[in-house]
Amino acid sequence: MQNRLSTLIGITFFLGLLSFSDSQAQTTPTFTRQDTLRGSITPERAWWDLVHYDLRMKVNPQDSTMQGVNLVRYKVLKPNQVMQLDLQPPMRIEKVVQNGQKLAVKQDKNAWFIQLAAKQVPGTLQTVEVTYGGKPQVSTNPPWSGGVTWKKDAQGNPFIATSVQGDGASLFWPCKDHMYDEPDSMMIRVTVPQHLTDVSNGRLRQVEQHADGTKTFHWAVTNPINNYGVNVNIGDYVHFSEVYAGEKGKLDCDYYVLRENLEKAKVQFKQVPQMLKALEHWFGPYPFYEDGYKLVEVPYLGMEHQSSVTYGNKYQNGYLGRDLSGTGWGLKFDFIIVHESGHEWFANNITYKDIADMWIHESFTSYSENLFVEYFHGKKAGSEYVIGTRKGIRNDRPIIGKYHVNFSGSGDMYPKGSNMLHTLRQVVNDDEKWRKLLRGLNQEFYHQTVTSAQMENYISQQTGRDLTPFFNQYLRDVRIPVLEYRLAGTSLEYRWSNTVKGFNLPAKVTAAGKDMWLQPVADTWKKANLPAGTQDIRVDPNFYVTQKQVQ
Repeated sequence: MQNRLSTLIGITFFLGLLSFSDSQAQTTPTFTRQDTLRGSITPERAWWDLVHYDLRMKVNPQDSTMQGVNLVRYKVLKPNQVMQLDLQPPMRIEKVVQNGQKLAVKQDKNAWFIQLAAKQVPGTLQTVEVTYGGKPQVSTNPPWSGGVTWKKDAQGNPFIATSVQGDGASLFWPCKDHMYDEPDSMMIRVTVPQHLTDVSNGRLRQVEQHADGTKTFHWAVTNPINNYGVNVNIGDYVHFSEVYAGEKGKLDCDYYVLRENLEKAKVQFKQVPQMLKALEHWFGPYPFYEDGYKLVEVPYLGMEHQSSVTYGNKYQNGYLGRDLSGTGWGLKFDFIIVHESGHEWFANNITYKDIADMWIHESFTSYSENLFVEYFHGKKAGSEYVIGTRKGIRNDRPIIGKYHVNFSGSGDMYPKGSNMLHTLRQVVNDDEKWRKLLRGLNQEFYHQTVTSAQMENYISQQTGRDLTPFFNQYLRDVRIPVLEYRLAGTSLEYRWSNTVKGFNLPAKVTAAGKDMWLQPVADTWKKANLPAGTQDIRVDPNFYVTQKQVQ
């Protein structure tokens, strides 16, 4: 069973726009062999390490087909003669060749097992040439359903885009479709009709003209790239650019939009340098200076494709003109520009190994929205924004999903995840230390695939606290912690309830107009003295908890 998701699942839920199927939120999912083949590091994947893809494809808008060749360069880690690649029907692998020899291939639905003839010697570099083609799955509701979108612009020109998060890059090209292993670099060569432009990841190296009325765009990615980050966008694009003076020097920013939207884009995309300024401040240098930054108009809402961020927010602030927080702050910026670009740090620079840990992408990136607001409008505004998004929290199932079967957790990874991080910031209680932690994550795990455990351990180390109960509560449980308390004159008794074992989050409260810190633990009453005149206490609203006075 494959979860259909996108980078905006949790956000759109409370707008009533969610099309992601979450019917099994309250039941135990049933997984199939295909889920295991897709979601686990199978023996046929584990023995080889991706080095480089050279992906070549011809896109024919007239019949919605794609044909091409992918040269898969890899390093042999240990002996094995069977390689697993992935390509989803109705696309088909037509042949596989190594060293001039055609290889036997066995298909198991989405997985293709290649019998290698040459001895695979550990430490050597090898290449297989995979020829493929067909009509890729059409996305019925991009980007929430994966596939290719075949539209036309106002002038009747083809307007085509891929979006495959969750459903998999193997919807339209053959690859090692598991997030744990990324190529060190990649070439993407896309052939389109003469009057169209392809925009993909990385830098444009060459445009090759052909006598048959087509041309090929050669894009080079010099950094590691995750599978779903690879994209193809085709249209009657016009281009403009600027250079941003960033923390690592000059960053090339390129914009590709439909011809009729050029003037609107020149105004709206002025927010890109603002976004870069704010997020470099909080997260550190943009992670892909070598490949540049692009913002590309597409016929759907948008997505975080690495160095080729896609945009379809109709040139307006908010989320399609709406404020997700209900505070007014969400209308101060273009949601898609900030959120999808935020994924360059969390998703593309730091990438989950298993989709069960998707919170690594979405919680931090949702949190980047209120950091952007804070950078330009102040700390109070940023706090109001993130607290406002709590209305979208369902607490339906844990944020962390099921491992090894390509199954993500709850869409709460967006609003609840960002509020979890906002809560943790209150406990750190040192803004520079918190900023150093966020930047440190992007240094420690620069261009890496990671697990939730790695992220949790790093944050615990940097804060000097064992945060195991904290992360267990917010990532692996659905309950909201309750601060239970009772008053007796100037004496306060308090504890955490509705929590996991060992939950010990410090809490800031207000009593008689004064702030004070409590150190509650789960299910054990503790005592504190209160200021004279205290009638009640109030937990700081920046903490994602509730409170309850008991007898």
